[in-house]
Amino acid sequence: MATTVLDPTAAGADRRARWRAPAGQPAYARPALLVITVLAAVLYAWGINHSQYHTFYANAVRSMSESWKAFFYGSFDPGNSITLDKLPGFLWPQALSVRIFGFHPWALVLPQVIEGVASLLVLYRLVRRWAGVEAALIAATAFLLTPVVVGLFRTAVEDPAFTLCVLLAAEAAQRAARDGRLRPLLFAGVWVGLGFQAKMLEAWAVLPALALVYLLSAPIALRRRLAHLGLSALVMAAVSMSWMIAVTLTPAKDRPYVDGTTDNSAFSMVVGYNFLNRFSSLGVSAASTGSVSATRNGGGGHGSIADRETGTNGASQGGQSAGSVTHVPAAPTSEARQAGSGGRGGDQDGWSKMFATSLASQTGWLYPIAAVAIACGVLWRRGRPRTDRIRAGFLLWGTWLATYFLVFSAGSVGGHTYYMGVIAVPLAALTGGGVALMWRAYRAGGPRAWALPGAVAATAAWSAYLADEFPSFLPWLAPVVGLLGLGAVVLLVLGRRGRGASGGRLALAGLAASLTALLFAPSAWAVQVFNPAYASSGRGAVGPSGKHRGHRSVTSAGGRTGQRPRTSAGSSGETQGAPGAPGGAGSFNVLRDDSRLTVTQRKLLRYATSHQGSATYVFATTGWKRASPYILSTGAHVLPLGGYSGDVPFPTEAQFRHLVASGKLRYMLLSGGGGRDTGALSGNRTGTGTRTGATQITAWVRSACTPVPASAYGGTESAGATEPSGATGEALYRCTSGAA
Repeated sequence: MATTVLDPTAAGADRRARWRAPAGQPAYARPALLVITVLAAVLYAWGINHSQYHTFYANAVRSMSESWKAFFYGSFDPGNSITLDKLPGFLWPQALSVRIFGFHPWALVLPQVIEGVASLLVLYRLVRRWAGVEAALIAATAFLLTPVVVGLFRTAVEDPAFTLCVLLAAEAAQRAARDGRLRPLLFAGVWVGLGFQAKMLEAWAVLPALALVYLLSAPIALRRRLAHLGLSALVMAAVSMSWMIAVTLTPAKDRPYVDGTTDNSAFSMVVGYNFLNRFSSLGVSAASTGSVSATRNGGGGHGSIADRETGTNGASQGGQSAGSVTHVPAAPTSEARQAGSGGRGGDQDGWSKMFATSLASQTGWLYPIAAVAIACGVLWRRGRPRTDRIRAGFLLWGTWLATYFLVFSAGSVGGHTYYMGVIAVPLAALTGGGVALMWRAYRAGGPRAWALPGAVAATAAWSAYLADEFPSFLPWLAPVVGLLGLGAVVLLVLGRRGRGASGGRLALAGLAASLTALLFAPSAWAVQVFNPAYASSGRGAVGPSGKHRGHRSVTSAGGRTGQRPRTSAGSSGETQGAPGAPGGAGSFNVLRDDSRLTVTQRKLLRYATSHQGSATYVFATTGWKRASPYILSTGAHVLPLGGYSGDVPFPTEAQFRHLVASGKLRYMLLSGGGGRDTGALSGNRTGTGTRTGATQITAWVRSACTPVPASAYGGTESAGATEPSGATGEALYRCTSGAA
């Protein structure tokens, strides 16, 4: 009988092997990658128990976590009456997280943290296969220290999942182009399609880069390359359109209404509402697409969607009740509290927006070296075989960068800094690959040796300029970056002129100083995630993003989102937000764990629930903001009117009366004392001045339904329906089938 002898050192050797670099790689490669990965997890996850979230999306996540039907359709409310105004794919990981861990701020953000770490590792793998380990480590570090990347992967929005999907698509396309194989190219199509589920048509902007690389560098005949691209395009289109086709083929009575549309069409929501309206500055019209926003202000002005998201469009944002959210004070300095010109995207309009301080300080520190890298990578590889791997990589990242750069330059950004995460990817890759290429040329000598000192000098000068645009934030940063750049160039020059070992040491010192000069300024922004005054704004920005030289001040994270300090809410001792404030419920907020309803709201909800009977909905209300605290706190089946914008014609007055007549709806919640019910964000009026369904329903309810006295549910008359005018609370109306 054989006897197996266990070696106690084997397990320890296996554990040590995980820290060792694979064969053929430098010994420091694996430990360095692990350190970068841990730092990424720390930066992305820091303070996520107090993380910010978009209230509109958070309501949908709560609803999607409680019903698989809501999960599939992306329903805003638990009753599945209306969807989000986006495709729901980016919220599926969040909804699953909430199903597992419960509804907490950190549970909403945790999927984005995981997506961020995965994105960094995929980027490392891409660059390592293309340009080597050293280039991959530089690229991963540059990606990690880009401010917008840190803000992006700690924010519960669409772009983290989208960024990961397009990176995975690029990784699959890279393998396909290297081997000329169809299967990985089909997987690239799948990943682009999944990216479409997260960010819609923006995912397709990566297609020129992927197609160009495969078409130019795959080692197979042209006919097969074209056939493979065609098959991949079919797969990509099928995955991209799958949700829209499923919604279109489902009878309207069996699914929620599609938000953002006048015709209840998923295609209208994607193409018109979320795409064409972003390019209204170019004269593009979405008026014929069934897009709600196309009917506003005579055709949907530039940035109209973004204005609604930030709450800057029009009148009151009333409807968010006191006590539903807590605006955690960022405790910035007196200088940081000054409003900067870029805080809300003030310089994020026009073709030059990508070079404006509010975006460039978050994304664009590496513009010069990326541009030099593209030029060197393409020009220096002329005459190489068509399948040249190095040139193909520069074409991939250069086309990716150019395409998204043009898209964002032409379209509306409207303060959404996290859009720039997809720009940070090629900038980081080009920095890693470019430094590796130029370092080899530097060591080889000749005229090309001066490309690296020139690129470092240009990038350091640009970084010093950007840092100097924020004179009250780290005023020493610009001169330090300038000195680092100057020192790096001097060392590189001396290294070229030096002889033997001394010249080699000077060259290595120059390389180290160059990398420090390139990454020092963005890292100063990125580490502000640990600073309460400049932590993530909820829109992807970390550190200051706007300037106001007159006051020698910058815009902090708190200033960007309009966060307000806690205030007393009467004897209940609850905290109330500021309805109508820029940082109100329509923006990015911090969820309280103890309570999100005031005492009066809880009493009102208990009353409506106890008298609900067989009705489908506890009550209806004017817009998602008024419904939000009830959904977030309890998952109540509340029917919001008008969708996100307040202009969606759902339900119509006839549909609302039918719900009342059939007994599916008994109560309606309006503003107290006959005050104005704005519905959502835009005042419930189209550009033609015609009243929308929400305002028509409100008028009918006030005339045909019976006010419920506040005393009936234990509230105060000042917040009840019996107050003739001027009340700031909520009024509950009972609607009977006879009234309909």
